[in-house]
Amino acid sequence: MREQSKTEANNSHAEETAAAILTWLAGEPVMLGRFLALSGVQPTQLRSAIDDPGFLSGMIDFLMQHEPTLIAFCEATETKPEAVMAAAHHYSKPGLDSGEY
Repeated sequence: MREQSKTEANNSHAEETAAAILTWLAGEPVMLGRFLALSGVQPTQLRSAIDDPGFLSGMIDFLMQHEPTLIAFCEATETKPEAVMAAAHHYSKPGLDSGEY
């Protein structure tokens, strides 16, 4: 029972971090435009895309792939980089070397 609540807490933290990233990107028009251009998502598709774990994974990866962007997000939102990494792990599919298969 305790393990289930830990999983629920991790899910909640990942969702909160993803929401914070999207909110931050929305407030950074140049960065949002860059993300949308790289992802191929149209601005009109954002509402439906936020329910897609693959989109959220890509959004988090976008942030993590450029350290200055990651640092800017973390400083602006007072989020620890470890929380972003945990969210990335939550939304990413396990790799072949992860031992999670």
